[in-house]
Amino acid sequence: MADSKRILMLVGDFVEDYEAMVPYQILVCADHHVSTVCPDKSAGDTVATAIHDFEGDQTYTEKPGHRFAINTDFDGLDPADFDALVIPGGRAPEYLRLNAQVLAIVRHFADSGKPIAAICHGPQILAAAGVLKDRSCSCYPAVSPEIAAGGGRYIEPAAGMDSAHVDGNLVTAPAWPAHPAWMREFMRLL
Repeated sequence: MADSKRILMLVGDFVEDYEAMVPYQILVCADHHVSTVCPDKSAGDTVATAIHDFEGDQTYTEKPGHRFAINTDFDGLDPADFDALVIPGGRAPEYLRLNAQVLAIVRHFADSGKPIAAICHGPQILAAAGVLKDRSCSCYPAVSPEIAAGGGRYIEPAAGMDSAHVDGNLVTAPAWPAHPAWMREFMRLL
């Protein structure tokens, strides 16, 4: 397909299951090539996932998920080889944001104006990379202080957690219930 894009997806152990697996499947189904990567992992490795659910408690609950396949080596990765970036949420972003190479990759996409999709806790990495100054961004509400500390403007989810927000090349959403809106807007940018 002529419109097929090369998309990089940053994941790590305890990435949110639905936020990695579902976008991966949607993008592959749309004939895009998605390279899944994780620091200190190579093609053929996997990461553990966690399933976060909204069951009426003060925050989400967490349950064991699946194994998610890494299909591309992290070492030697050149972000210039990719057209777009996807950053799922879960617990992985809180430690991925401590990796200098992860932050450099995110800065490449932001500085190049390439499409970036981040969801839930994924914007923690955007804030740590310093790419949110004067930008607006949705995220899981508990991450909103980091958006503000990173110079961004937090966009509160519309009714429920199923909305997406677009600011130029950046598409963000609060959590996996937003997949239809989030992926629709991201694919428009592609």
